[in-house]
Amino acid sequence: MEKKYKQLGLTERIEIYRLHAGGKSLRFIAKTLKRDAGTISRELRRNSLPSKQWDGGYDPQRAEALTERRRARGCAHKLERQPELRKLVLDHLAMGRSPEQIAGRLTLEQHKAIISPESIYRYLYWRVHNFKEYLHQLLPRKKYRRGWRGRRGGSSKNYISRRVSVHQRPAAVHNRSRFGHWEADLMLFSKHGQAALVVHERKSRYTVVLNQPTRQAQPVADNIGAVLKNFPESKRKSMTFDNGPEFSRHFDLTDRQGIKTYFCDTHSPWQKGGVENAIGRLRRRLPRKTDISSLNPEDFMDITRTYNDTPRKCLGFLTPSEVFFKKKTSGVALQT
Repeated sequence: MEKKYKQLGLTERIEIYRLHAGGKSLRFIAKTLKRDAGTISRELRRNSLPSKQWDGGYDPQRAEALTERRRARGCAHKLERQPELRKLVLDHLAMGRSPEQIAGRLTLEQHKAIISPESIYRYLYWRVHNFKEYLHQLLPRKKYRRGWRGRRGGSSKNYISRRVSVHQRPAAVHNRSRFGHWEADLMLFSKHGQAALVVHERKSRYTVVLNQPTRQAQPVADNIGAVLKNFPESKRKSMTFDNGPEFSRHFDLTDRQGIKTYFCDTHSPWQKGGVENAIGRLRRRLPRKTDISSLNPEDFMDITRTYNDTPRKCLGFLTPSEVFFKKKTSGVALQT
């Protein structure tokens, strides 16, 4: 028979206070109360923190009141009250969709607000920090705590022949008002020499991912040209790169297909923010430790398809495929 966990009561909290004040160890207290040492440690840690009205330290009656307050807050969570909605949200989190994408797509399909992204986040972290249910593992970035964790550096400076600055791009490229303006970058992996080529259309966020066996400039240019050749001229007008030497044969795109090329300022990856964001999202399926030599072309096609069929807030919760190919969305359901 499965053993059920029982919350600490006021009598046990008084005993914890007495033994802890007497200098007894956590293991001794746990053994006395027939509890796990982690339970005693968590109880003291959570209920001893100082506040505006409290200087800190463990008090059993205050600890009991704080626990009741947390329990009451739990009833306010919509996902705690509605098990069917909770199952739907957790299912789609397991598919790799973010709370924002889930909430936005449900609103789009049912023509009314069902749940907010913040409600999903608050519920998940409430379960994580109060019940040790590691639901944060379902989130795209799997953060144990919320908040910004820092920032990374940009690219290095390289001299590139026939280089044109990003500042000379037409306004239509900057404001994403027209199709056909792309960004490209290499997604690198831990194993030396492994990389994936990521090509991203700015307006629709439509993205193509494929294995890039070598970082030499000519094969990279050839692969980019092969990707863009699949689309009509109206949808392949320009390409923006960073200053990596792997893009030094960019002018082949201009000479062969008439595609204009532009380069970001040094250490300014945000100037091609679309592909940077795409790589961040693709890391959910392709973490840095992935050995991509074990993947075949069908695997890359599946990763590309999943990315392009995921609803995006910036597209009104349509998918990149729906926008790029101008698909009709009536009757489309959020599949489980």
